[in-house]
Amino acid sequence: MKIVVIGGTGMIGSKLVSMLGEQGHEAVAASPNTGVNTLTGEGLAEVLAGASVVIDVSNSPSFEDAAVLEFFETSTRNLLAAESAAGVGHHVVLSVVGAERPPERGYFRAKMAQESLIEKSSIPFSIVHATQFFEFARGIADEATDGGTVRIAPVLFQPIAGEDVARAVARVAVGTPLNGRIEIGGPEQGRMDEFFRNALAAWGDSREVVTDPHAHYFGAEVDERSLVPDDGAVLGDISYAEWLSRAGR
Repeated sequence: MKIVVIGGTGMIGSKLVSMLGEQGHEAVAASPNTGVNTLTGEGLAEVLAGASVVIDVSNSPSFEDAAVLEFFETSTRNLLAAESAAGVGHHVVLSVVGAERPPERGYFRAKMAQESLIEKSSIPFSIVHATQFFEFARGIADEATDGGTVRIAPVLFQPIAGEDVARAVARVAVGTPLNGRIEIGGPEQGRMDEFFRNALAAWGDSREVVTDPHAHYFGAEVDERSLVPDDGAVLGDISYAEWLSRAGR
């Protein structure tokens, strides 16, 4: 089966292409680096010819509110139109756990706009909502840093390894379209401030983690369950400690 991975040269996309190829599928990485641009439509018709499934794991180069909305709306409209013309039978998109909850963040509003376009299209679809990736933990800590302290809210947190994300998305892609959403998260749930206190210690990072109920998460306050999946989510297998040790991180 030919499966086109939009954003296929990125962190999750490259893992998907490798996994799907190992399963015997014709997995094609599509990104500006390979001559495919979903914003302009360049290369879409050619790469989608003969494709059964499209997986979209692309991301906006800018997280500014207007720019990220423009990216997801324009990219998704172009992609869905090209898929319809090519007869693609399953559109899979990677989104974010909590995106449908009170959308104070521009990024979440943009992801919900993307999902709305997908749901209204004629193409069968599956939407995968993932929690935060282990690979982004340092970036989260840096964004929350104030001087020599990292201010983190004492809310629930359940991050997941990129490898587990790719494995779950690949499983959905080769299955029957859900025409709905599935949530995925890491195998361990705990308080976000405690996770980062332990993570910084493991990194040998001298910054102090300060528990702050009003700390912002990328510009907005979060409540107890903003960042974790509901009951029934698919859970990954790799713990954060295992992920750190695997590559000697």
